[in-house]
Amino acid sequence: MKVENTQVQMRKGILEFCILEIIARGEVYASDMLEELTAARMIVVEGTLYPLLTRLKNAGLLDYTWKESTSGPPRKYYTLTPTGQEFLHELRLTWEEVSDSIRIIRQKPHANGSAPPQA
Repeated sequence: MKVENTQVQMRKGILEFCILEIIARGEVYASDMLEELTAARMIVVEGTLYPLLTRLKNAGLLDYTWKESTSGPPRKYYTLTPTGQEFLHELRLTWEEVSDSIRIIRQKPHANGSAPPQA
């Protein structure tokens, strides 16, 4: 078993949450999302992002508007719907619960009484 496979699965599991967080700040173009995700070391390609955006749109969490571009064809800018805002709120609560659970598990002393290794 390779650690890289588990790392990829962990990132995939939180990708939707990260995308919604980015869009929650205001309307955003998909290429800008890709840049931000890449800068945050969330390795994503267009072939992953666009189907996910479509799925979120079809679920009623996102909306988009077309805007003219000075450097080519019109661009699609995404925003959260009210349903998307509530969905993100619930994901944030879940993230806090999971983070707290992991912290509790990682901080528990080993069976021999020693502290867990620091990472």
